[in-house]
Amino acid sequence: MIEDEAETVNGDAVGEEREDGDAEAPRVVSWQGRGIALAPLDVDDAELVQVWRADPAAAHEVGMWPLALSAVRDRIQRDLDDNDRDDFLVLLPDGTPIGHIALTDQDVVDGTAEITLMLDPGHRGRGHGTAAVDALVDLAFGELPMHRVQAVTHTTNAAALAVLARAGFVREGVRRSACLHRGRRYDIAVLALLRDEWQALARPRSWDAPVAGPVT
Repeated sequence: MIEDEAETVNGDAVGEEREDGDAEAPRVVSWQGRGIALAPLDVDDAELVQVWRADPAAAHEVGMWPLALSAVRDRIQRDLDDNDRDDFLVLLPDGTPIGHIALTDQDVVDGTAEITLMLDPGHRGRGHGTAAVDALVDLAFGELPMHRVQAVTHTTNAAALAVLARAGFVREGVRRSACLHRGRRYDIAVLALLRDEWQALARPRSWDAPVAGPVT
């Protein structure tokens, strides 16, 4: 599910001093995009994900239930053990984490996968969502044998639909009355980007950007 993006990397390793005086270990960037970088999600990121899930806009727009920290940790650990998905933190160039993006339900036989995105409320509406989606589809088509990447969101989620449209996704249809939220039935929009459509996009690819180093 793509979350509402509206109000609803480069450089050397940088260390942050913790209360115990030790510098936080640099986070290794595994992929990058336009003004953002992607680093593998870890169980230690559970507190961040818990806060993002509890955002009222996320709860209102996509029906995302807040979870206890232990439940978030368990879910992240479960997902790390799932070979059919890849989860990343979205980082700014200075290492600030601003969201969670994932490529899920990967089927290398059929060449299909689904993308999900959740951004920190304070960093929505700045183009970071589109940059993160662009970066992840570059990974799906440039490094993985995907032919079709899908995304779904409420038909009323105008900001998320705009992010996907800017990333080249085509609206394929609507799953009518497919979601119950706050006592109301919602339609779900289904969008997708195909490999040949991605190849036709007139934008630089992620590997054309300078190589990013570890960040914290």
